[in-house]
Amino acid sequence: MRLNFALTSAASTIAIGVAAISTPAFAQSTGSIDAEKEIVVTASRGTIQEVGGISSPDAAKSKAVLTAENIERQNPGQTILDTINQVPGVSFQNNDAYGSSGGTLNIRGFSSDRVSLTFDGVPLNDSGNYAIYSNQQIDPELIDQVNVNLGTTDVDSPTASAAGGTVNYRTKTPDHDFGAMLSGSYGEFDFMRMFAKIETGDLTAGGLRAYFAGSATTNKNPFNNYGKVDKKQINAKIYQPLGGDDFIAVSGHYNQNRNNFFGSLPLRWDTTQSPTNSAPRVVGSGSGNRFPMNSDERNYLINYPCLTDVPQAAVADTTNSCGTEFDRRYNPSNTGNIRVSSKFHLSDSLILTVDPSYQYVKANGGGTVTGREGRRTIGTGTYTGFSGGNYYFGKDLNGDGDTLDQVTLLAPSQTQTRRIGVISGLRWNMDDNHTFRLNYTYDRARHRQTGEVIGVGINGEPFDVFPVNNPLATGDSFTMQKRDRLSWAILHQFSLQYIGKYMDEKLVIDAGLRMPFFKRNLTNYCYTTSAAGFLDCIGSNPTTLAAYTAANPYSYNATTNTPSGYATPQQRIFNYKKLLPSLGFTMHATDNFSVFGNFSQGLSVPGTDNLYQSFYYPLGTDQATPKPETTDNFDLGVRFRSGRIQAQLSGFYNQFHNRLASAYDPELNVSVYRNLGNVKKYGLDGSIAFQPVDALTFYVFGSVLKSQIKDNVEIGKNADGTTIYAPTAGKRESGAPKYTFGATVRGELGPVELGITAKRTGERYVFDTNEGAFVGTYIPLGAKACSTPTTCTTPVLTPAQIAGTAQIFPNAAPAYWLVNLDARVNLGFLGLNDKTYVQLNVYNLFDQFYVGGFGGALNQNFSGNYNQTTGTWAYSSLPFVQIGAPRTVSATVVFKF
Repeated sequence: MRLNFALTSAASTIAIGVAAISTPAFAQSTGSIDAEKEIVVTASRGTIQEVGGISSPDAAKSKAVLTAENIERQNPGQTILDTINQVPGVSFQNNDAYGSSGGTLNIRGFSSDRVSLTFDGVPLNDSGNYAIYSNQQIDPELIDQVNVNLGTTDVDSPTASAAGGTVNYRTKTPDHDFGAMLSGSYGEFDFMRMFAKIETGDLTAGGLRAYFAGSATTNKNPFNNYGKVDKKQINAKIYQPLGGDDFIAVSGHYNQNRNNFFGSLPLRWDTTQSPTNSAPRVVGSGSGNRFPMNSDERNYLINYPCLTDVPQAAVADTTNSCGTEFDRRYNPSNTGNIRVSSKFHLSDSLILTVDPSYQYVKANGGGTVTGREGRRTIGTGTYTGFSGGNYYFGKDLNGDGDTLDQVTLLAPSQTQTRRIGVISGLRWNMDDNHTFRLNYTYDRARHRQTGEVIGVGINGEPFDVFPVNNPLATGDSFTMQKRDRLSWAILHQFSLQYIGKYMDEKLVIDAGLRMPFFKRNLTNYCYTTSAAGFLDCIGSNPTTLAAYTAANPYSYNATTNTPSGYATPQQRIFNYKKLLPSLGFTMHATDNFSVFGNFSQGLSVPGTDNLYQSFYYPLGTDQATPKPETTDNFDLGVRFRSGRIQAQLSGFYNQFHNRLASAYDPELNVSVYRNLGNVKKYGLDGSIAFQPVDALTFYVFGSVLKSQIKDNVEIGKNADGTTIYAPTAGKRESGAPKYTFGATVRGELGPVELGITAKRTGERYVFDTNEGAFVGTYIPLGAKACSTPTTCTTPVLTPAQIAGTAQIFPNAAPAYWLVNLDARVNLGFLGLNDKTYVQLNVYNLFDQFYVGGFGGALNQNFSGNYNQTTGTWAYSSLPFVQIGAPRTVSATVVFKF
């Protein structure tokens, strides 16, 4: 699959903020925020919030919080997921410097689909595969704070996949006073951004107030001559106090992205086509290209502008490459939500919180295909539709009057989601030292996944980036598509939390029970033709379906556990539930020094892709009921919190059960989702923020991560039929850095503020086998020829065999430094509002060349039989990875009044 911290706040602002802020808001939902007040605000310990723009909350969890002042120092419009790259344990690779083109998130070794992302408590992970889309986040000017839970989640969190922790950001509350903000930015790669916000101030004596904001962003991609970004966003929030700290708030958000894929290249550094073919292999995004070796090779050209094939009557026209490059693909999205947050005191000791929400998503991603004007013959019948991996229309597509041709079409994977949810909680303060909280969480997503197609113009541009708006139909009058499925993802969750204070509030206990009931109601309207999830979609005509079923009969051999033929369209329902306990404590040795610990269990339900693949197996088999992933999480740490120092050091241990990943099925000779068993992850996270004087702040952070896969993984067969296992036992999981560390220095002199941050990201293995990538007639697989899950043998290769092989990429992406600079001049000395300023940002100051984001893989994807004697085993493909974002300079002028 293709796929820096800058601690920021003026020292004077920090000093004011520390004194003024007395109410923490470090959680996700309104109820969790309300409950954390009981944990954090205890005597003088609750008044210390941050030093240098970062807070280590006085809670039982390993958690970090970044404030609005911090967030504002990042690149204009920057995704919040790049901002949290300063948090220990977090690793994020941005696809470009401005944050509107996607990126890759990893927390404590867990990829983003194992991390819950919420926005004012609203879940943002894809309801089908739990992916996170970093380029669809809210404008950073509106974020009050972002908090990161490492390895655990809040007890009322509406998440189906949070084994790696949670990231939650909360939007600001409207101001009491009327005001406005206007921001204009200009930068490299034709970057332009405008942001505007209007604050109404108090509209009534009761404090009703609101803000309305909008932004528009455009820029080109930094690597080739085609890709671009066009992003627009609108936000609003209305806030009504209800007396005391009760309130109700209604918020709305809409985001529209139109961007191309770019910078995703095959991870290989060989400069020729093969060891025996000296034809050059150049940098580019095609499968025959390679990754750049240095910054001088980062820029590559694609075939643009170009012209598609000209149709000719009575001629079997074929396609050309115009419009088919990976970089010509669009990744459009329209996303929006309506959110309500509310809090009501039913009595002095009984508080109700209710947070309902509605979300809408329309998005797609994918490239071009070849449409065939003819029909497919199977047995005695002919068919139109998506069949055998091809698109058969049975009609003229290019207007030349014949049905002989092949034409280029756009065929992305389309998703439309409508999602409603509510997080509610009832808190009872039994007395000053004992609090109980009962919660109910509901989440229901209607997830429609289709694969419509549309034509492209003579210049290779699609007629519409959303083919679903006007899809092509076949000659049999049904919509052509490569997939057609409807999924309902439903959650009912009950949870209970107890917070107790003991020993004169020196000891705080936080205990919880979470009982989620997950339901996946899945309907596949296409035939499933393999365990890898391949499909044939031929419409819904009963006569056609009956003939197609008879021509491709399905059967299952229970002795060998082998299906064959085509599984018919069908509906299946999956249910998952598990009681998930959590127990944490905070022990204060002094007002400044504390020890904390936490145990929790997590659950990640299989995504819809995995579940739909299981349709190829009959009900009652193990493959038809994929198991959920579960984790046991342990944290133990110490904190020191004072007006000048915020420090935290924690150790963690995660036991991962039933880890799911893509692996080779030896029976079917395809890659499918498989249970990889147990994986351990453990390490250390730490940070120190130190402010010796008001005008100078230092921050140091770092983490060390170790993961260990327990067993070798089955990947194929030897020529003699015996099983081969990949040597994953004892190896690290791929994609996650071995370590990260960094530092920030920020100073202020009069109206000038300057900050510089450097972060080093350690090596990341490409494959779970921790081996490099090879190509050639003979592959020196070494210990890859494992005969059992625990025992490996090494084939002996002759010098001649080894000479026919070349290593095309090392076992790990090299470590790299990323240095960012920000500088601000406040313009109050010119007689302007003291909140008016000019800001300069330089992302990747020293133009470091590095491998950007990638998800990792089990092993190099090989095909064919492996012979232990000769060592012969041909490869089929390699992973595609992003080029790291280059040095990018931008400037912003902000007017506030």
